[in-house]
Amino acid sequence: MIKNVKVAVVGVGNNTSALVQGIAFYRSTGSLVGIHRPEIAGLCVGDIDVVAAFALSDVKVGKDLHEAIFVSPNNFPRLDAGLPPSGVTVQRGLVDSTEIERVAHTIRGAEVLLYSAPSGRPETAQAYAEAAVMAGVAFINTTSDSIAREPLWLKRFEDAGLPLLGDDLASQFGTSVVHHALLRLLEERGLTLVSSYQVNLGGTEDFRNLVENSNTKMQSKLNALGTDKVQVAPLGYLPHLGSQKIAHLNIEAQGWGETAVSLDVRLKVHDPSGAAGVNIDLIRIAATALRSGCGGYPTEAAPLLKSPPGTAI
Repeated sequence: MIKNVKVAVVGVGNNTSALVQGIAFYRSTGSLVGIHRPEIAGLCVGDIDVVAAFALSDVKVGKDLHEAIFVSPNNFPRLDAGLPPSGVTVQRGLVDSTEIERVAHTIRGAEVLLYSAPSGRPETAQAYAEAAVMAGVAFINTTSDSIAREPLWLKRFEDAGLPLLGDDLASQFGTSVVHHALLRLLEERGLTLVSSYQVNLGGTEDFRNLVENSNTKMQSKLNALGTDKVQVAPLGYLPHLGSQKIAHLNIEAQGWGETAVSLDVRLKVHDPSGAAGVNIDLIRIAATALRSGCGGYPTEAAPLLKSPPGTAI
């Protein structure tokens, strides 16, 4: 019998709420709706247990995880998952690098550390990566801060025999995925791209943070699109959207005889759902690699990430 994957999470925001609720939902219902890979190396979607959680918000620290995920400003909707108390108390996250050993001690016994804190805090991301190495657990960087793209970090995880997955999620069905697919379709059908842009609007706290710390996110989006003919407008934070994101895409191209082709797309999704739909696969990929003794970056994760190793920092 395959053992459940033990996961520690950093960040108790909307993405963690969607993940935790979703695991409980699929475990109880057996539904396969919205799941890309029902099984990875024998691990199903419900075969994951969150054993530790870290946050910085005073209103979440000290609460049971299943209570903390619903505390404002979290605004991902409640799923019909029937969540009893988890028995996992949210602990205070790293305030500075002197607390790395405390975190490492807490996560020993876990197999995977899922770093789902806000982007734009590279020193914090590096501190948690250090804690993962000390504790002997796989590390997943869901943010646009550079960890897996850094050769020194990648080598450290390889030498330690620990998986390192990152950087930055390619949402299950988000702007970058849709935009990239459309650009690839143009190329496959022989059209010539003239120009393109995307505009993203969202209402989560994660989105608000990205508006204020957009530098690494913008580069990561460009990495995912793979062309310099796309303009990415500054992100827009609109609180009334809640956990939903609205994206507008435009593509201008030329076809036979240099005739004009124009395409406009509007996409509306629950942003945290898109993250959870990818995190559930990354966790199982990381655990499988760890159990197989494979350190470093598992190439199987590449389609799930915007900025895997080898892309621009």
